[in-house]
Amino acid sequence: MQLYNKLSAKERSELIDEAGKNRLTLSFYQYAKIGNPQVLRDHLFITWNALDVLGRIYIAHEGINAQLSLPADRFNEFKTHLDSISFLEGIRLNIAVEHNNKSFLKLKVKVRDKIVADGLNDDTFDVTNIGIHLAAEQFNAFIEDDNTVLVDMRNHYESEIGHFKNAVTPDVDTFRDSLDIIEADLTDHKDDKNLVMYCTGGIRCEKASAYFKHKGFKNVYQLEGGIIEYTRQVKEFNLENKFLGQNFVFDDRRAERISEDIVANCHQCGAPFDVHTNCANEACHLLFIQCDSCKEKMENCCSATCMEINRLPYEEQKELRKGKGNSNDIFKKGRTDHLPFKKDLRNIFEKLDINKE
Repeated sequence: MQLYNKLSAKERSELIDEAGKNRLTLSFYQYAKIGNPQVLRDHLFITWNALDVLGRIYIAHEGINAQLSLPADRFNEFKTHLDSISFLEGIRLNIAVEHNNKSFLKLKVKVRDKIVADGLNDDTFDVTNIGIHLAAEQFNAFIEDDNTVLVDMRNHYESEIGHFKNAVTPDVDTFRDSLDIIEADLTDHKDDKNLVMYCTGGIRCEKASAYFKHKGFKNVYQLEGGIIEYTRQVKEFNLENKFLGQNFVFDDRRAERISEDIVANCHQCGAPFDVHTNCANEACHLLFIQCDSCKEKMENCCSATCMEINRLPYEEQKELRKGKGNSNDIFKKGRTDHLPFKKDLRNIFEKLDINKE
């Protein structure tokens, strides 16, 4: 019985080409009490592997968080299987805005302590006491209200390439980092402001809304289904799209274009651009924004040093990497000092004069 992926990304890519089928990319999450995550993990892997599902799925005692792709002609089989699991019956599936047959090249189903790394002690507050969900039309109305503070709950490298009009985009590397910053900067407005939050698919806001209600915020709201579901509703109901730029996604597509606005800049030359790439030097692999001109000039590298290393024969590169871990610059996602046009650190709450009334 196969319980783990046995194919390389290259082998899987070739199989996808041979199959010649269109694939759907989708995501979903559900908070639920799971008694034995390992048993569920093995069951899902066996079933989904047979359906040619690929993706990244995290299971914990608190629920499931899934980002995956599957052949379009097997969607109904997949949905039937989800409906056979009590806590997943009828769950909303966030279908991607843009599809790519190779958004995922492996099936990874992992048991984790949490389905989102939030760093919170869930025993200290009621995680089920969440904020009010807003559909796209309601959300559009709320964010035009002067009494609303709209907060992006994603990390800086996500919001840098796309965000909602007038949103506060904290300069943080992790979801957990944003929670204390938001509370501190809005501490004087727990009673009189509408705190409206959004993220990619809704899962981070689900936990954050409960946390902020626990911290004393009276009027807490969250975008139902995140940016992905918002975009679907905008198209279905012909609503005004208030999202600018691209929605960052955690698969090989890296982003989905929601509007034609370019709100970011190449980290090397400063030209308007919003496409992420990874440094070609495998010992670096930094995620950063690089325009086509710089990509050609720098050979898809983030620095002259990386370019020199990447020109070496592969075996020499392997020797240089031996025994060394990748730099923390990878985690900084474009903050590294040698990128002259990286996103500036700043307190955007102060910039918006939220606390200067």
